[in-house]
Amino acid sequence: MRTHDTQRRSVNPPPTDALYDRLHFSQATRVGDMIWVSGQVGVDTTTMAPAVGMDAQARLAFEGVRTVLEAAGAGLEDIVELTTFHTDLRGDMPVFSRVKDEYITGRYPSWTAIGVAQPALPELLVEIRAVAVAGCGRQDRSPTG
Repeated sequence: MRTHDTQRRSVNPPPTDALYDRLHFSQATRVGDMIWVSGQVGVDTTTMAPAVGMDAQARLAFEGVRTVLEAAGAGLEDIVELTTFHTDLRGDMPVFSRVKDEYITGRYPSWTAIGVAQPALPELLVEIRAVAVAGCGRQDRSPTG
């Protein structure tokens, strides 16, 4: 896609297209090279049940982000901004940070972590949303450039 392309495209990889029809939101929206990924949570897509524990939920949420970005023509390396929502911000941060660093391994994006009281499902511990610029992570540039 060209950078000056302003066509808006919804991204809903299978099996998330049912959510689009039922709840009226896209897993991501792409305009040009910019991609906004909706919040991804630690739910197993085969059972639609939340995983148990921060480690498992964070992994499923990051896998969801990866799947959506790939369907949009990008990858985790293209994330420029990460926003995470935590039900136990202080208590779960060491585990979450360790998992995050397994998925995002360099050229770290801007990151905001927010404590929340009430996620969409009571069993959820974390939700991850991201903004990416397709192709920017593959550029050979310095971390500050």
